[in-house]
Amino acid sequence: MARLLTEAGFQVAAAVDDAEELLALVGGDRPDVAVLDIRLPPTHTDEGLRAALTLRRRHPEIGVLVLSQYVRVSYAVELLGGGVEGVGYLLKDRVSDLAEFAAAIRRVGSGGSALDPVVVEQLVSRHRQPDDPLIQLTGRERDVLRLMAEGRTNLAIAERLAIAERTVEKHCTNIFGKLGLEAGPHDHRRVLAVLRYLNA
Repeated sequence: MARLLTEAGFQVAAAVDDAEELLALVGGDRPDVAVLDIRLPPTHTDEGLRAALTLRRRHPEIGVLVLSQYVRVSYAVELLGGGVEGVGYLLKDRVSDLAEFAAAIRRVGSGGSALDPVVVEQLVSRHRQPDDPLIQLTGRERDVLRLMAEGRTNLAIAERLAIAERTVEKHCTNIFGKLGLEAGPHDHRRVLAVLRYLNA
């Protein structure tokens, strides 16, 4: 992993074996992003997730990207409970696409999010209540919101859906309206929409 990240142009501050060492090093070095496996020694169950939650609580300015062999919706919900800024949850097979993996790290490091499409799909496929405003969204609006949840920009969404960037902006405006998210100086409607989408 350290070699892959170096090849992608990142400076790797340290590679550690367990959560305790990670937390100690991050407290001193303050990297831009911590990349960690959900399963760490000694039990290889959820030590990485616990470390990620601790990092987000102690050092919210540091991006946290967790890697997992498979999706556990409960883990994703817990990780995203503090918001989607500076957080990522990717399946390990995404690492094989180095350009995409590097882009995800950069998004998380700059305060954005990077959620695996499979994670997003499982989060949003949970049963929704009949009065959930997300039910009002059209199929295309849900596509746009799903890609927003993955951390994509309007331009990236436009390219992925083969539509104009202005069309994406119109869909975003419709999404905000249907979710009752008013423009204001203290709220980031895009983040609020994603949180509503993932946590409903």
